[in-house]
Amino acid sequence: MKIRFHSNFDKQYKKLSESQQDKTQERLVLFLQNPFHPVLRNHPLKGSYKGYRSINITGDLRAVYKFVSSEECIFITIDTHSNLYF
Repeated sequence: MKIRFHSNFDKQYKKLSESQQDKTQERLVLFLQNPFHPVLRNHPLKGSYKGYRSINITGDLRAVYKFVSSEECIFITIDTHSNLYF
């Protein structure tokens, strides 16, 4: 699977702490191996994020993405649960 990153994701990723960036990288490697691994808690979103999915990075940090095709997805944003789902 190919992963792309929206410019918004890149901007927010750069604001994360080093440990959060490391954990994000770990989770993305796991995502490439199996997008639906139980640790990721991959789930569809509702409301304004309908059509998107979310994975858990840490206890409160989430990454939102969308499948573009069966072989490609784009990560849109990364932020805390409370900032994403207000």
